[in-house]
Amino acid sequence: MTFSLHAFSASDTRFDVQAAALEDIRPHPTEDALVQLGHVLMTELIDLIGDTALEDVQTILCESLIGAFHSAAGRIERDGDRARDRMRLLERDFDGSELADTELQEATRVTRAADVAQAAAELVRDAAAEVYTTQTGEVWTAWRGSRRGTRMTAAQLEAKAAIRAVERRRRGEADPGGPVVAFRAAPFADSAEDAQRIFDALNWAKSEWPDMALATTGAKGAERIAIRWAQQKSVTLVLARADFDRHGKAAPFRANDDLLALEPTCCLTLAQSLELGRAERSHPFGPALNLAQQATARGVRHVAILAKAA
Repeated sequence: MTFSLHAFSASDTRFDVQAAALEDIRPHPTEDALVQLGHVLMTELIDLIGDTALEDVQTILCESLIGAFHSAAGRIERDGDRARDRMRLLERDFDGSELADTELQEATRVTRAADVAQAAAELVRDAAAEVYTTQTGEVWTAWRGSRRGTRMTAAQLEAKAAIRAVERRRRGEADPGGPVVAFRAAPFADSAEDAQRIFDALNWAKSEWPDMALATTGAKGAERIAIRWAQQKSVTLVLARADFDRHGKAAPFRANDDLLALEPTCCLTLAQSLELGRAERSHPFGPALNLAQQATARGVRHVAILAKAA
């Protein structure tokens, strides 16, 4: 399959305009072409390994493909940051000479080109992740570092970085953003009824706090459903991952400590599946109950997600 390239036109997207502004004699792929590439790569991979012996490792293969473009975007970003630092240094020491002007122009060109290349990698990554979610129901999240959102996806922050921002805000420094809504739920609460009520609860939260960020541990099941909602609504994600290597069995509860360190405005919990059959076969999820208990003890608003009234 081939992907079309074309020059700048009035109908192009923001990415296309940014790419055309580089005035590189070589054309850039259009945003539509990059998105199509991401869709095709993931679709081909899933179609190829589905119903084969490799289906058992489908999640690993798919998430590795998405992660490759995420890693590429990160490497390009670091190259761009180095060029940006050089550009600032050249601007500071600029003496008006022709050599200094040439060096500054080149550093500026490299910086702008890196920004476009990073955005291109993120477009492919997010498009592949979108197909992965659509076809498998799973949600990809970056397991290292943060992820800047492109198109209609959500930005993603690591909890430790967000906690540092909260501490800076407490000291009177820059406000990191809107209110945080924490969400903790049972991994087995992933039925259609659970998903509907999770979306209802999160939609309610967003109506209460339109600029909210969603904080969760990123665990499978119900919390992945919440992440999917955030991606659809372009809501910033803050991931407080459970570190089992460091904390062992206590990891899910230590993750709750990170969630509460974010000073959430509200905590939403779903400790048990709302589907009657599942609820009868399972016990309430301890970490969700723990977060509810801690939130109440600290005076943080807590809302338990319940079945829809008949």
